[in-house]
Amino acid sequence: MRMFSLSFVAAAMVLAAPAVAQISLPSVPMPQTSLPVPVIGPVVGQALDGADRISQDIEREIEALARQRIRLIDRLLRDNRQTIELDRQGVPARRGELLVMDADDTALDAARQAGFTILSDDVIPGLDMAVTRLRVPEAMDLADAEEVLARTMPDAQVAADNLHFPAGPAMTRAAASSRSAAAGMDMPVGMIDSAPVRDAVTELRGFATGAPLASDHGSTVASLLSASGITRIHAADVYGSDKAGGNALAIAKALGWLTVSGSKIVTISLVGPRNAVLQRAIAASQAKGVVIVAAVGNDGPAAPPAFPASYDGVVAVTAVDGKRRALIEAGKALHLDYAAPGADIFGLNAKGKRMRLRGTSFATPLVAARIARAKADGKDWRRALDAEAVDLGASGADAIYGRGLVCAACKGVG
Repeated sequence: MRMFSLSFVAAAMVLAAPAVAQISLPSVPMPQTSLPVPVIGPVVGQALDGADRISQDIEREIEALARQRIRLIDRLLRDNRQTIELDRQGVPARRGELLVMDADDTALDAARQAGFTILSDDVIPGLDMAVTRLRVPEAMDLADAEEVLARTMPDAQVAADNLHFPAGPAMTRAAASSRSAAAGMDMPVGMIDSAPVRDAVTELRGFATGAPLASDHGSTVASLLSASGITRIHAADVYGSDKAGGNALAIAKALGWLTVSGSKIVTISLVGPRNAVLQRAIAASQAKGVVIVAAVGNDGPAAPPAFPASYDGVVAVTAVDGKRRALIEAGKALHLDYAAPGADIFGLNAKGKRMRLRGTSFATPLVAARIARAKADGKDWRRALDAEAVDLGASGADAIYGRGLVCAACKGVG
């Protein structure tokens, strides 16, 4: 059986540490007891192209992905009881907090009478949206509180502050190397992630406790943008040292800042559940002309659809290896746009060391850079990428490679 070093496997070694943001865990409906593992058979054929022989070993690998994802969510909750709990969908969120949109004063008064406390009123510059953050009553768990608040203010939009996790770790260290000498372009590209090292980006801002705090994941994403010729990178750190970082409100604020800063392309190598606050933030940013590119995650084809990749209009990206084979650990989205190299490529970690990478996290900035190049050249970016895309698998667009492989020759940092 082929073995894979996956983001959630690496995460098992750091769950109790402050760097919880290194975990790749998308939404998983999970009760307090163990989840049943999904029936794997129907998804195996979707995980590989039709030319591949589906073996029992491959089927076992996909089943192992499903089981590992469930175990690690369980452990995440046990190790971070003070900061993380499940919402009513059964997915991780910030403990004891709910987000509300479109609530008038009467609705907020009703919430206060029900025992909720206003923690903050956040107006997000650049997105023309306001979010009220509420503290849940002490004796009430998050799932119950969400239902109570939805009944208390039926005309408002209520959401948990769901967590999102990076979609791929740096893998193994290689010899040190300089960045590749790709031709530069003056098209600003934004990234929402953990923080890269400061000298890797043009502008860096934090949206979490302790942010910005440099990490390997953010640094490798920034190095891939730089190696692809992006000379103006605006980076938003939504993790910092916060064990419940990567939350929906932080990502929405980061997206607002990037929109105001002039980033017309934003790459997001994070995955989480559908969330009303983030969904509205993304739609508002898109309405201002921002193209958002997001990874489908690495929790396997049996995992639930990943967000933000699954939101309408987001460019959803999967990954292939050096032999143009779909990564078996690649997740899924409600739609799929492109594939790009996500294995057998290299990036720079937070110490500037060259690292071998694997994961859909690292395919995503390559696609974002291609979109930036097309826009900088005055081209319709969709037509430009479609013209470049190598058709893999079934003829035409499909659920494994999307519209095809772009950046086929890309190797990351040279």
